[in-house]
Amino acid sequence: MNFAPPLLAAEAALPGAVGGVLLVSALLFSIGMVGFLARRNMIIMFLSTELMFQAAALAMVAFGRMHLDLSGQVFVIFILTVAAAEAALALGLVVLLYRRRETLSADAWSEIHE
Repeated sequence: MNFAPPLLAAEAALPGAVGGVLLVSALLFSIGMVGFLARRNMIIMFLSTELMFQAAALAMVAFGRMHLDLSGQVFVIFILTVAAAEAALALGLVVLLYRRRETLSADAWSEIHE
């Protein structure tokens, strides 16, 4: 016997609710993009990149819920894996760059030609 309750149409995300979530996702992505382009501190730039990753993940979950499909959540797991790897590399890079010049300004590192 199948004890799982049937999936009702009411359990699917409403288009208005998905629109609200996508609006929040677009707002988060915009904040991340402005933070990345406007700030020159490398830590803020990496945090802005993480914010853009999370905004994309939120949009994928919303679309997955709207279509009653788990592929959005699967993509989010991959996004979180890439974000964790990026955060680990960014931390190592920030520590290395700070030890070399004792500044985290991207302008100080833009003139490197090797």
